Amino acid sequence: MTFSYALASALAALKNKQQYRQLPTWQHSERFILDSKKRLLNVASNDYLGLSTDRKLQAEFFAAMTENFDNLPKMSAVSSRLITGNSDELQQLEADLEAWYLSASTENQSLNKKSALVINSGYHANLGILPALTSINMPTLILADKLVHASLIDGIKLSQCRHCSYRRYRHNDYEQLATMVAQSDAQRIIIVTESIFSMDGDCADLPKLAAIKAQDARVELYVDEAHAVGVLGNQGLGLGELTGTLADIDYLVGTFGKAFASVGAYVFCDDMIKDWLVNQMRPLIFSTALPPMNHAWSRFILAKMPDFAAKREYLAQISAKLYHAAAKNNQDNGMALADNPITTPIIPYILGSNERALQKAATFKAAGFYVQAIRPPTVPVNTSRLRLVMTAAMSEEDVARLITML
Repeated sequence: MTFSYALASALAALKNKQQYRQLPTWQHSERFILDSKKRLLNVASNDYLGLSTDRKLQAEFFAAMTENFDNLPKMSAVSSRLITGNSDELQQLEADLEAWYLSASTENQSLNKKSALVINSGYHANLGILPALTSINMPTLILADKLVHASLIDGIKLSQCRHCSYRRYRHNDYEQLATMVAQSDAQRIIIVTESIFSMDGDCADLPKLAAIKAQDARVELYVDEAHAVGVLGNQGLGLGELTGTLADIDYLVGTFGKAFASVGAYVFCDDMIKDWLVNQMRPLIFSTALPPMNHAWSRFILAKMPDFAAKREYLAQISAKLYHAAAKNNQDNGMALADNPITTPIIPYILGSNERALQKAATFKAAGFYVQAIRPPTVPVNTSRLRLVMTAAMSEEDVARLITML
């Protein structure tokens, strides 16, 4: 059997299981997608604050950038950060991030200063941080929530070595997690979770995780805030800010590629950890840094993030409306949603089979909505769904039409 034959057979198997994927072709037009000249409301993007299509913001940014054309940020870093790619814009972005983190301090929460390290993407961050952290010769156990993102799973797999092992705990099952911690004889334990889970839209209970950490000095807490940054908290810092647990998180990962409508990611950690990552984190060391122009845009959005409180409030309102409608439909389908006391903009409409999810996505498209059918291996078998994502760019009428479609 030739490789070409084996490859063709594997692709045919994907098609038979209705798990075959193709790159879509369309254009953006404000909050809509133009697909074969048909205008579809975009209900699939992670553009939570609707900033990617805000022309006023873009005009303001480029006007400021071109005031002094000679100092315009470069369009390419042309090398890694450890060679010549560590631009002024990048270093200023890290300083701005640290100031933003400190701004989230409240009367009930005193934050020690954390260092920020900017990385090329959330995937690069999760792929590289854990292997670097576990490269120290010290018996380490990673305990990860069953539903953490694929990038975290890949990072965990790269961390496996003779002195590091990992286990998964049931999704948000903190009794099981506490038992695993108590039974472990590892010198060091890293608990890994997302704050808002990307496919279910529910949240980790960070206060409970902080309590588990407080009971055992071996425990460190790694929280991926990718889907919470810009969405939750007075300053938009995420679930850690909202729940007053920022000081309990040892490794807080955020991204610019979603609510920020930019590109890149970052981690908040202590100074010595940052030094170690710079020396050991392979995706950082061996990747060309992002263009300084991108970092300038991230800085521009970051400066305005505290001012987007009204957008966050509106996003929460429309998300709650759709969540309650979807929860009823999920219950009718025998796919009850987990109780989520914190409103998030990710609402799963679980249909079970791949076929049902694809059919429902086609129905939405025919009615003028761009919705993605999410299938295994992205989600567990028999939980194929439509992942409905709200953005602050949507109107009340858009939401009413979505609810009618459900």
